[in-house]
Amino acid sequence: MEVTGQLPVIVVGGGIVGLALAQALKKEGIPFQLYERDQHLDARSAGWGITIHWALPAIESCLSPALFEKIDTIQVDPQQGLQDTGRFLFLDIETAEPRYVIPPSFRRRISRLKLRKLLTTGIDVNWNKSVSAFSPTKKGVHVSFTDGTHVEGSILVGADGSGSKTRRLLVGEEQGRLNQLPANFMGVTVRLTPEKVMPLREIDPLLFQGSHPDTGYFMWYSTLTTPEVNGSVDTDSPYFEGQLNISWLIKGPEDAVPATNELRLEKMKTMAKAGTGFQTMLRTTIEEIPSGTEVLEIKLADWPTVAWPSHNGRVTLLGDAAHAMTMYRGEAANHGMMDAAKLKDQLKLWHEGKLDQQEAIEAYEKELIKRGHDAVLLSRQACLDAHDIRNLHADSPLVSKRAKVLDPGVRA
Repeated sequence: MEVTGQLPVIVVGGGIVGLALAQALKKEGIPFQLYERDQHLDARSAGWGITIHWALPAIESCLSPALFEKIDTIQVDPQQGLQDTGRFLFLDIETAEPRYVIPPSFRRRISRLKLRKLLTTGIDVNWNKSVSAFSPTKKGVHVSFTDGTHVEGSILVGADGSGSKTRRLLVGEEQGRLNQLPANFMGVTVRLTPEKVMPLREIDPLLFQGSHPDTGYFMWYSTLTTPEVNGSVDTDSPYFEGQLNISWLIKGPEDAVPATNELRLEKMKTMAKAGTGFQTMLRTTIEEIPSGTEVLEIKLADWPTVAWPSHNGRVTLLGDAAHAMTMYRGEAANHGMMDAAKLKDQLKLWHEGKLDQQEAIEAYEKELIKRGHDAVLLSRQACLDAHDIRNLHADSPLVSKRAKVLDPGVRA
């Protein structure tokens, strides 16, 4: 029998995982309120792409059929999506030859920004709201925001990202802080003519990655938009957009990320020439990045999941807040979508009166904590392995199948 008079679930964080949970709760008729620290939907930069692979069934379970059907429309290259092989290539960047072919899986490479916008469909987001504190009550939880406002709910779900305030409130600043990894990471969005992009797409139409055997520098390239997607197809200057990233291990002061955009771009170009250099086409692609192109630094940090006090099922975590991880296995969003689906399943049982609140949250957290902890450590090892191709083996989490059961990579 459905429980009546429940206070709303308070979801803090309107990124793609918090929004996926909101859609799932809406689908199941469970009352909720969503709060997001951004001032509006377009407050963030356009962002890069993400790959949804083993969690596609999870996101499908969170969305209405009509909304899930639209996932295909936000692919970075919808035409390629119709014939995608699902493979991931890891290259020797010195030669641009594949070293490993990562076992394929059904996937969708989609725009992060477009996914976030899609997931806001029909959701009333309370913008410009940052959580500052919470306190359990007899009926649920009292949540405070930095603007002085308050709200009462049944459960507080912290989906507020890798630097989660909710997590730090739960376990304390010391235990809740991120662990910095010994590597630095920079990335750019490049605009390429069809002629310039052709050799990159001949390696793989969607994405590839690799590292240099001498310098250990890691490179990632992926398609962001095609002329059909960005609207340039019928113009005099059609173009593709790509995401180009470089990372490297920190061995000394010289490995710091430069302070200015100009120096960051200069460093990327210098790295492409270091030692025996990147393969000619890859090196040229980097050397021709125009002056003034924005170079973003991404902090490489993680938080291996540990148990937290849920205050009798009144507070829990979701997504990066529960398991911040590096991007080298491309699984963060997938685990976040799995979290949303798993939490939705437990909250549905609670809403239907089949479990009490504490039982539902404990069941959710029992599965999440083990899965999240293991995933973070796999991604951490993948980050380290990405910069050491000479010692890269088929069972490395960098090149093994993106799934909870690991299949070895295939030596090319």
